[in-house]
Amino acid sequence: QVQLVESGGGLVQAGGSLRLSCAASGRTVSNSAMGWFRQAPGKEREFVAAINWSGGSTEYADSAKGRFTISRDNAKNTVSLQMDSLKPEDTAVYYCAAARLTLYRGGAYTNSVWYDSWGQGTQVTVSS
Repeated sequence: QVQLVESGGGLVQAGGSLRLSCAASGRTVSNSAMGWFRQAPGKEREFVAAINWSGGSTEYADSAKGRFTISRDNAKNTVSLQMDSLKPEDTAVYYCAAARLTLYRGGAYTNSVWYDSWGQGTQVTVSS
């Protein structure tokens, strides 16, 4: 079982930037697709971004395209989410997730059902 710990959340003004990091321990995630999801108060968890094992394939929610960038460093067992041009509607708890090892590692998965390890989340608040 892999443990995931997110960091980098905080309070930022609209138009600002934040960089979220996800550190994995317990096993390597270098062979796993990884993803970021978020959940705003009163809303269901939603997909934000995903990356395949090598970083060569990524997927983004429409709301994140052009503003967010997902990346990974397999040597450090970490995944990051660079968030620029933040908007108040980006306010949510952001979760890092590791995809099931049985999945094709070349994919970048947008559906949460394909992920079986989750971090505790980090709060991102964007003020207007």
